[in-house]
Amino acid sequence: MAAPIPASPLFLREPEIRRGVELLYFGYSHLTRSIDEQLSKQGLGRAHHRALYFIARKPGLSVSELLALLAITKQSLGRVLGDLSDRELVETRTDPKDRRRRMLTLTESGAALEADLFEALRRRLSTAYSEAGQEAVGGFWAVLEELIPLSERGRIQKLREGDRS
Repeated sequence: MAAPIPASPLFLREPEIRRGVELLYFGYSHLTRSIDEQLSKQGLGRAHHRALYFIARKPGLSVSELLALLAITKQSLGRVLGDLSDRELVETRTDPKDRRRRMLTLTESGAALEADLFEALRRRLSTAYSEAGQEAVGGFWAVLEELIPLSERGRIQKLREGDRS
């Protein structure tokens, strides 16, 4: 591996900011391209993948919680959930404690698809993390977290808390 280009001491100048934007854009684009073909074979897209991912991360997630996580319109989420339900990848159940809440879970085939998609992403990120090194990974996470408004970071914390249970 070639040594990474160190950040300039003038890292807040426009060229450095533009480099960061470009790397973020192209890195994410190549990461998601690794699963696009598999999604396409199912007649699905990236919005479907994001829904599958978060439902897998938090089974029993309510529709309103998913709406907040994805930050999309109710109409867009309705279309995505309709597609996933029609393909028998997601089930919607009424919350026994609050009949107004609809809870989402993956079906067996939905869980299998999400696991396959995650494995492709895991391989790509594991390779990149390994090449960049532990210190770089921590720095990368810190920058990404700082991009998220403080008022929304609780959502991420809730997902991570699920990892410990």
